[in-house]
Amino acid sequence: MDKLLFPFVSIVGQEDMKRALLLNIVDPGIGGALIKGEKGTAKSTAVRSLAQILPSRTAVPGCPFGCDPTRPDRLCPYCAEKLAKDGHLDSIVEPMRVVELPLSATEDRVAGTLDIEHVLKTGEKKFEPGVLAQANGNLLYVDEVNLLDDHIVDLLLDSAAMGVNYVEREGVSFSHPSRFVLVGTMNPEEGELRPQLLDRFGLSVEVKGDRDAAKRMEVVRRRMAFDADPGAYTAGVAEETRGLRKRLEDARARLGSVAVDDSILATVVAVTTHFGVDGHRADITMMKAARANAALEGRMTVTKDDVRVVAAPVLSHRMRRRPFEEEAFDQEELEKCLQAI
Repeated sequence: MDKLLFPFVSIVGQEDMKRALLLNIVDPGIGGALIKGEKGTAKSTAVRSLAQILPSRTAVPGCPFGCDPTRPDRLCPYCAEKLAKDGHLDSIVEPMRVVELPLSATEDRVAGTLDIEHVLKTGEKKFEPGVLAQANGNLLYVDEVNLLDDHIVDLLLDSAAMGVNYVEREGVSFSHPSRFVLVGTMNPEEGELRPQLLDRFGLSVEVKGDRDAAKRMEVVRRRMAFDADPGAYTAGVAEETRGLRKRLEDARARLGSVAVDDSILATVVAVTTHFGVDGHRADITMMKAARANAALEGRMTVTKDDVRVVAAPVLSHRMRRRPFEEEAFDQEELEKCLQAI
């Protein structure tokens, strides 16, 4: 099915959206991405086509939660029991996947369910995994996230933040690892997310259709070529796709060694303070995003340019605004702030 997806590397423009997605793959700890924009701006296309460039991951074969055997502190109860019994866990290398959440999904479908009757009869817990189990170690995509019930969005964001899905029914509980990159797309014309939920997304990007005639022509040209022969078109950009996947793998490997100077921390705090952002989530997210950007660019040190690149997607959805005031980030004001530091 991946071969039938329009290639990520062939998407024209929309650089802010593509960078927000790539940064979250480099460091899932950034907290996901919310992509807002009018219809027909390649939002869904970009997210689904990430399946072609997502790096590989290590997992326990047969585990319904895709546990990572290299992280014994993040194992499900089944793998933890097997590790304690056998002293080791088998492992396989598999590509990360894009797991899509249906808009009509119920809470039981998302979180999974406990079979209480089985517990009462046998005394053993029986858990039916949900979408959050499939998402562990992968990318979870929610299209039209603004149309989901608030309690479902809360459930997704809580699991993304804690890295654990906790289910309790009739006094019986079960928990399993659920660490994933959460990506939501939405059309603001169909309704907004609550500010409390907006703040939980690490990055937010607004995309618009390109007004440049040459770029619009290129969009049509590439789409027509792809529709005429998807296999041949995908094969034609296969080397570029492999190159981007390798770049992401190298960035993930490099991330832990990227140095953060105190001057950069001071810059981050100065920027968030200047724009009057509440709380500390923005500071932490900006620092993580700047470090991921440095890793993606192949550098071992975070610079002020990295802060410049990530400031808008980190702050645009967190800034105080009056009712009915449109979301806008003043890039010129950011430049003045950075020059003053």
